[in-house]
Amino acid sequence: MKLLAGNSNRTLAQAVSTHLDVPLTKAQVKRFPDNEIWVTIDENVRGEDVFVLQSTSYPANDNLMELLICVDALKRASAKRITAVLPYFGYARQDRKTGGRTPISAKLVANLITRAGADRVLTMDLHSGQIQGFFDIPTDNLHAAPLMAQDIKTNYEKANELLIVSPDVGGVVRALAVASRLNAELAIVDKRRSGPGKSEVANIIGDVSGRRLIMFDDIVDSAGTLCSAAQSLIDAGATEVSAYVTHGVLSGAACERVKNSVLKELVITDSIEQPDPILGSTKIRQVSCAPLIGEAIRRIANEESVSKLFD
Repeated sequence: MKLLAGNSNRTLAQAVSTHLDVPLTKAQVKRFPDNEIWVTIDENVRGEDVFVLQSTSYPANDNLMELLICVDALKRASAKRITAVLPYFGYARQDRKTGGRTPISAKLVANLITRAGADRVLTMDLHSGQIQGFFDIPTDNLHAAPLMAQDIKTNYEKANELLIVSPDVGGVVRALAVASRLNAELAIVDKRRSGPGKSEVANIIGDVSGRRLIMFDDIVDSAGTLCSAAQSLIDAGATEVSAYVTHGVLSGAACERVKNSVLKELVITDSIEQPDPILGSTKIRQVSCAPLIGEAIRRIANEESVSKLFD
């Protein structure tokens, strides 16, 4: 087994490497003066089972091209099997036509990864589960719920008395996975979207008065929706609101919004590498998903069950 990393999240790649006790494969991923990407693998990979770890986060297009070129280089170097490991799958929110003459970009990206030569995909908390069907190769979608539930138990007293909140109807199954592990109750925020990245709270399903709440979601981008939902929950009588989100995209002024919000804290995984201002925020905390991804890689390499990780 070999582990190759692009430039998108070297910190996570090194943590996975340490967990597996497998050194990162020597490779060069560079840019020509015109910003074209150039890759060379500096080790023999013929007949090897290679895992390419690369989140397609910001800059999404550069990181996606890095992944595709790495996969192509490995294919031409006669690797036996190539698994694209995407802790964060960019373009996942474009998983359907939202109007006339619009693309389904998640399907296009799935096609690109497959055609580049990947034999398998490993990712975590896809925005919608049906994206697995966009790939014509085996795809494993890991769940961060066990990771988050364990962190909640560690950092919150009487975790079973917390109220887990889904920030929208579409995330109920995801939030329920956390609630069931904590033996906690569930509430739902009925959110209405007025456009891309814009939404407003219409109703709160469940009694949140006097309760400590934890919202659970898969992606936080601008954090506007998350912070407004937290404010609505406080206005409805909640005593405190925290948020656990798998993928911290945190674009633009998101960090500042979280800082100025009523949120007690925002907990994210390291599926996306964060800049120092976000890592230094007093309200944002990171939980490592390296053990989860590392164990999944080990199981795939050994032809063991990945689904048993979540039993």
